[in-house]
Amino acid sequence: MLRNAFEPWHLLVILAVLVLLFGAKKMPDMARGLGRSMRILKSEAKALKDEQPSEASSR
Repeated sequence: MLRNAFEPWHLLVILAVLVLLFGAKKMPDMARGLGRSMRILKSEAKALKDEQPSEASSR
């Protein structure tokens, strides 16, 4: 049912709507903020993953 849910033209429509809503000037700032957020999330997830085995061995 959800196979091939997003085709290339779907992504183009979504991109066009985003540009219309937020304007072309804000798009790079939004992408930069998203990238920063993803890096923080990735580093926090890695720290949590590295932390869990040491807690299990101390119990």
